[in-house]
Amino acid sequence: MPSAPTLAARSEEGLDVPLLVWRLSRPRLAISSAPLGGGIGVREWVVNATVPISYRRDDPDVHLTGLADQLGLRGPGVGLLTGVDVARVVDATDTGVRVWATVGLGSPTWAAAAGEEAPARVGTVNIVAWVPARLSEAALVNAVATVTEAKSQALWEIGVEATGTATDAVTVLCPSDGPAEPYGGPRSRWGAPLARAAHHAVRAGGPDSRTEVPWSVRHER
Repeated sequence: MPSAPTLAARSEEGLDVPLLVWRLSRPRLAISSAPLGGGIGVREWVVNATVPISYRRDDPDVHLTGLADQLGLRGPGVGLLTGVDVARVVDATDTGVRVWATVGLGSPTWAAAAGEEAPARVGTVNIVAWVPARLSEAALVNAVATVTEAKSQALWEIGVEATGTATDAVTVLCPSDGPAEPYGGPRSRWGAPLARAAHHAVRAGGPDSRTEVPWSVRHER
């Protein structure tokens, strides 16, 4: 199982801005919707970085690549961004599965909201998950859906009438070798504990995120 992420910081405009870094002990198979390292492939690290709520860069992959260089990270990795303080990460484990979530609910929305909407702020629920068995590509896709369903269930249970925010991202990591598990749905061998862990992490982190002033608002000038 990957170790817990390290809390680090980078200097931007005179501020020490927090970020989480997972330095994987060996390359892992991943599926991700992150702006850097998204898709399916082998990855060697993960970064989840706080940015200002006012963040409007249209090249987040370039920004994250620069952050990885500053941290001395090499090889392919996954880079995520959020407007919340990543030091408030919540983790949960279940039957060998581990999930870390940074929960920002400043701009909750329904996935099928009617009409055109302005781009949401980068409040963002970012979820990074580890499954200790290799998953097939189909199971990886299913695992992302399972995490998302569990997140939506947790939000409903804490009274947030939304499926998430418009900028949420999911990353699922697993071993890159061994027999491939064919399923990742919520009633499958590994999808069930994945759903429970994701549900627990989001539910635990959600209430505080609804009332907490975002890190960037507290520190922006």
